[in-house]
Amino acid sequence: MRRKALLLLVLAVSSSVVSAGGPYAPPAGQPGSTAIHMNDPNFVSWAAGITLERGYVDISDPLKGYASYGSDANALGPADGDSNGVVSLGDGGVAVLTFANPIADGPGYDFAVFENAFSDTFLEIGFVEVSSDGNNFFRFDSVSLTQTNTQAGTFDSLDTTNLHNFAGKYRQGYGTPFDLGELENVNPLLNVNRVTHVRIIDVTGCIEVSYRSYDSQGHKINDPWPTPFSTGGFDLDAVGVIHEKTVSADFNGDGIVNFSDYSIFAAAYLSEPGDGNWDQRCDISEPADNVIDMLDFARLVDEWLITEQWYVQ
Repeated sequence: MRRKALLLLVLAVSSSVVSAGGPYAPPAGQPGSTAIHMNDPNFVSWAAGITLERGYVDISDPLKGYASYGSDANALGPADGDSNGVVSLGDGGVAVLTFANPIADGPGYDFAVFENAFSDTFLEIGFVEVSSDGNNFFRFDSVSLTQTNTQAGTFDSLDTTNLHNFAGKYRQGYGTPFDLGELENVNPLLNVNRVTHVRIIDVTGCIEVSYRSYDSQGHKINDPWPTPFSTGGFDLDAVGVIHEKTVSADFNGDGIVNFSDYSIFAAAYLSEPGDGNWDQRCDISEPADNVIDMLDFARLVDEWLITEQWYVQ
């Protein structure tokens, strides 16, 4: 089925919203919405690399095969804001995005994920996780208050105000934003001022025991299912970066290299991995050599008082 024909079918058949009147941000364009338009000037860069693991078009019937619509490259660069320039993940599919520069925790939201939802209510959602090393990922807390008494059908609708911190919450052309500050101190293996990977995982919206997904509060997640098409599952358009880290010696991530960063460096000076005062943030020599020494200090001096693009005095 061609995507334009599918769009018409969705608009014609889509049932009423599964449940309404939740406490979270409303659709794009409404007061209180957190949606960010793809042309927002605050985006400074976009995903530059991707690793993709497709899921089944119908996890309950593997013989139907895997989602296949779109190429990996469709998720790179700026958002297209239409239904065609995406890559479909399938049930439980996974996309891991990388960037030219790490994402940093700046003021407010730090990046946004774009899907290709046809409307404000026909939504396919995904979990969002981040990593500072490409191996250890940490998930944003997400909440789904959609009712779970009956399965949301293939062309059923969702209420945006019942969804929090899921990619795909907003219609095409509008990104769902995420604030790395929410994950500060969640684990020593995550440096929110140097996020190198963003992982998007399709939420298999089936509420049956064998296939269900849960939010961070233990709620079953109900979204349109099954979607037994080549376009099944989360359709990733892009990941846009609002705050990126281009200054290595900005150890505390406040956007400027100054005495606060020097204090962090001084506390870690001459340390190595395993030492009580070891601080990986300060190993900024090229290449990193697992010791905090004069090579790292020289780079700190070179970057003294340099500011990130988003730094505000």
